[in-house]
Amino acid sequence: MILRLSAFSMILAIISATATAIAAAQERTQPAAGALLRGLDKFNGSVVDIELSVGQTIKFDRLNVTLTECLYPVGNPVGDAYAGLQITEEGNSGEAFSGWMIASSPALSAMEHSRYDIWVLRCIIS
Repeated sequence: MILRLSAFSMILAIISATATAIAAAQERTQPAAGALLRGLDKFNGSVVDIELSVGQTIKFDRLNVTLTECLYPVGNPVGDAYAGLQITEEGNSGEAFSGWMIASSPALSAMEHSRYDIWVLRCIIS
């Protein structure tokens, strides 16, 4: 019974997070000039803030991070940030991540990597 309740609680939490993300995705947004990301090297504990313009690629250790777009809520530029990212790793074929990251919900669409973590902090407006 306890297992069923905890599984049911997990399902409710996932549904709630998904509903919140859908509502956020439906709000009116406008494009920004760039984004501020944060990168973590889990092996040595170093944390680096990464400032990117739309279309720019920057190297973070073995990763190449490209910002395709950054959107923020109309009338509330510090309210949230939605960043389109493409991340590749040197020496590996394919992408380590390709999609949207949301500043207010970093775990919703996270990059799965054993050594590195990257997340969105905010859009850069000017």
